[in-house]
Amino acid sequence: MVLISAGHFYMGGHSGRDETALRHKVELDAFYIDSTEVTVGQFRWFLAESGYQYKGNWGDVSRYAPGDEYPMVYVDWDDAVAYAKWAGKRLPTEAEWEKSARGGLKDKFYVWGNNLAIASVHANFAGMQGKDQWEEKTAPVGSFFPNGYGLYDMAGNVYECCADWYDEGYYTNSSYKNPKGPESSSKGRRVLRGGSWDYFTSYTVRSRLVSARYGSDPSDNSNTLGFRCVSNVDTHPIY
Repeated sequence: MVLISAGHFYMGGHSGRDETALRHKVELDAFYIDSTEVTVGQFRWFLAESGYQYKGNWGDVSRYAPGDEYPMVYVDWDDAVAYAKWAGKRLPTEAEWEKSARGGLKDKFYVWGNNLAIASVHANFAGMQGKDQWEEKTAPVGSFFPNGYGLYDMAGNVYECCADWYDEGYYTNSSYKNPKGPESSSKGRRVLRGGSWDYFTSYTVRSRLVSARYGSDPSDNSNTLGFRCVSNVDTHPIY
């Protein structure tokens, strides 16, 4: 895991026409975050050790994540929470996720900066050329350059579950210190971040933004959905 130091950062976009555009200052305590998305191999270990009853189809998983080094897919929010609890971790808040994804950069559009032309060496997104050899599935974690904090795949590969309920207007009244999202969601959705390998054209362009946010039903699972974990600095996760 990688230590993200305490301090403030600016969350949200600085241009645009949707809820990602409300740039605001946030202060967070220090925390640790996984350097990669949780892999198939790690999730299999969790199942073997915990006895957790995974309801997904391993044939579907193998089609889009064909090896232990690939990100685990076809997990829903409860699966992600169960894994995190077993590992002595938790899901990141939306604010923790975005601070981590920015990698110390300020006011940039993307995880790697503002130059979209170099995206193909930084992220597994649909329609990319160059380093992205995985147009029809996920890529093994760590296949692309890390961000400034040494974190891999904070853009693309799979969407990542966050702990927060999703509310389009939350930024207008979010807390300054350690925000944890609204108390509930009118549509019952949780936050997803990061974009994935399987979206095209204008949707892909938006999902590349480090500030882009989405809501998903907690029961949703798909070939584009995964997660990574965080832990408080005073906890002792399994690894």
